Amino acid sequence: MAVTATITSKGQITLPRDVRKALGSNTVEFRVDGETVLLMPIRSIAGALGKYAGEKAPFKKIREKVWEEVAGGETR
Repeated sequence: MAVTATITSKGQITLPRDVRKALGSNTVEFRVDGETVLLMPIRSIAGALGKYAGEKAPFKKIREKVWEEVAGGETR
């Protein structure tokens, strides 16, 4: 998907609805690499924990799984 947006004099843009839906998050991270800017969704830890509620495992293992999922495979 490729869309355009105008940057206002205050440095703001409005993300088109389709882009917001694709992101699935209200918080984003901008990554700048030369002339390329990536817009990455930031997922909440609380939302990621819900699916592990019934899992019986040491907290450390669950925490590691959640961090991997939220960070997209990047570890701290």
